[in-house]
This record gives sequence, C-alpha cells and structure tokens, in this order.
Amino acid sequence: MDIEERVIHVNRCAKVVKGGRRFSFSALVVVGDRNGNVGYSIGKANEVADAIRKATEGAKRNMVHITMKDKTIPHEVYGKFDGARVYMRPASVGTGVIAGGGMRAVLELSGIRDVLAKSMGSTNGMNVIRATMAALESLQSKEEIMGARQLARA
Repeated sequence: MDIEERVIHVNRCAKVVKGGRRFSFSALVVVGDRNGNVGYSIGKANEVADAIRKATEGAKRNMVHITMKDKTIPHEVYGKFDGARVYMRPASVGTGVIAGGGMRAVLELSGIRDVLAKSMGSTNGMNVIRATMAALESLQSKEEIMGARQLARA
C-alpha cells in the first residue's frame, strides 16, 4: 500500500524559561492512499522532523475508508465540527478538486478527483479537516441507503 503524506501546518510554541525561550513544535499531517483511505493526526515534539514523524504515524493508525462513486462523491454532503462548516457536492468528470486549504489535501489524498467544495466559518486547519472527515464519513452509496430502507420496512 503506497501511502502519501501532506503536512498541512507546523506550529511553533515558545516557553519562556530562565535561560531564554524554549521552542516546541506541533505538526498537522494528512495521509492517504488515493484509493478511498485517508487519515489525519497532530504530532508534538521539540524538533519539527520528530513532530511530522509522530503525526504521520498517528494518521496512518487513524485511517478510515471513504465511500466514492467514479472518483467523485455519491451525493452532496454537509459537515460540521466546532466553528468549521464544510459543504461538498459531486462534480462532473474533469472538474478537478475545487477546494481550499486542509480540505483540498484530505480530498486529494482520499482519491476523490472531481468535487465542488466550500469551507465556511472557522479557518482553523484542524477544525476544517475534522469537519471534512465528518462529512466524508457520513457518505453512503446508493446500495447502502437502499439496504437500510429494506431493513426498515421489514
């Protein structure tokens, strides 16, 4: 399985101590195999490289499968996390990924090629990614919906 990683944001934090400032770093990373599996995580360490490595390991552990239909999403979907709200709808072949920031990384690494997306509200990278993941996880194929309806009738 060929997994790709993308660093979304690196944050530097300073702690003032007797000898001056001590810096630590946190990295927000998204990983995916461009075949329907995607994950995200934050890693914290005293060096940037270590923070990215920790975040990548965590993201690989937290990967989830996304329901897709011909390299786009099966239906329009709305996701929310804290102040971040995202809206996505399927697009015709050749449109590409119309999305920004962390949302774009999640969609590209999950393997979705054609989608129209809008991020509203918060610009906090972590919250936008969490809202995007919530929306993608709520996607269902036509077969899954029909199956659920059949069970409800029985």
